[in-house]
Formats: sequence, C-alpha cells, structure tokens
Amino acid sequence: MTKHPIPADALTILPANKARWEDLQAIFGQRGQAAHCMCQHYKVRASDWWELPREVRPHMLRQQTQCDHPRAHSTSGLVAYLDREPVGWCAVEPRPEYLRLLDKATPWDGRSEDPADTNVWALVCFVVRIGYRGRRITYALAEAAVEHARARGARALEGYPMLPKPGQTISWGEMNVGSRGAFEAAGFSLVHRPSPRRAVMRIDFK
Repeated sequence: MTKHPIPADALTILPANKARWEDLQAIFGQRGQAAHCMCQHYKVRASDWWELPREVRPHMLRQQTQCDHPRAHSTSGLVAYLDREPVGWCAVEPRPEYLRLLDKATPWDGRSEDPADTNVWALVCFVVRIGYRGRRITYALAEAAVEHARARGARALEGYPMLPKPGQTISWGEMNVGSRGAFEAAGFSLVHRPSPRRAVMRIDFK
C-alpha cells in the first residue's frame, strides 16, 4: 500500500510539556529501539548507558519532557499530532543537555567549536509512531524544531544525520537521528563530515 506524505500543515506540533504523557507513550510504543531507549541515549554519558536500568528510562523521559505541565518553563522536545492522534516526537534542547554528545569525538573532529555552548541547540532524535512512518513527519518536526529553538533564544541549531550509501539498508533505530533530506528541507546546511556515515548540519539564526 502506498504511503502518502502528510502535509506539514495537517499536523499540530506542540512542545512536549503541553502534550499528554499517554500520547508520548503511544508514539514510543512497547517494543523496538525507541521503546528500549526512551530517548535517553544522548542524555547520559556513554560510560553510564549500560548501567541505566530500562525501567528507569520512561521516568527520566517524563521528567525531562514535563508532559501534562503546560506551564513548565522547559521541555526536552516536540510532539506531533494528526487529527488529535499522536504520531511523532523529536528531541531538541540546548546542546549541553546531551551528555553523550559532549563525550563523543565524532561531531568535534576538525571543528573549533565549544561543545558546551548553551546558545547552540541540538536536534538529536526523531521517533515516528508505527503506522505513520515514511510519510515525512520527520520533515515537519525538523521545521518545527527550528522555530522552537529560534523562539527560545538559540543562536544556532545543529543536527547529526546518518548518511547511508546508495542502496544501503539502514535499520529504523539507526535513522532515529534523522535524514540529511529532512534537515536540508528545514534550512540546515552541511558544515562538517566527521566520518563517512555522519554529517553535522546546522542553521544559524540572525
């Protein structure tokens, strides 16, 4: 069955603190990489990841997102709805909030960039609900993340997409970082190629 793209204007995208926790749980599901990770891979240092119990991760995500608390001053991402049905999530925050990202050498090789600059935000993960994948929801989320970061005073926003080779099969879990096409469509430019499989893409705000 052909999966038709969902137009961005058909989606309602909210800061996660204005979304229901039950809705975010529906997006992540009960099985697979997203449910296993609960968007904590970049939130903890690499040395701590395997010591982090799986059952703790949903509680961490709920605290970070502040779901069900619309007056909260901060949140850790955005939630997309299609006709009130929760369909997608992206993680976007000031870059220093992602401890593993600060530890990783790959994004910084060859760059004169301070990883701990709080004025630079990072868009590190997308999750699309099963049944809605392949319909360009990540494209709409990337565009919304740009406006979300800009409105909150970010100087720049970065992403770190995977770059598969032509014809190469990539698992959904690996592509949770997003595709180059989604970032380009949202106005990001390629600023660094630290490895054959990884790009650093960035949009600077005036």
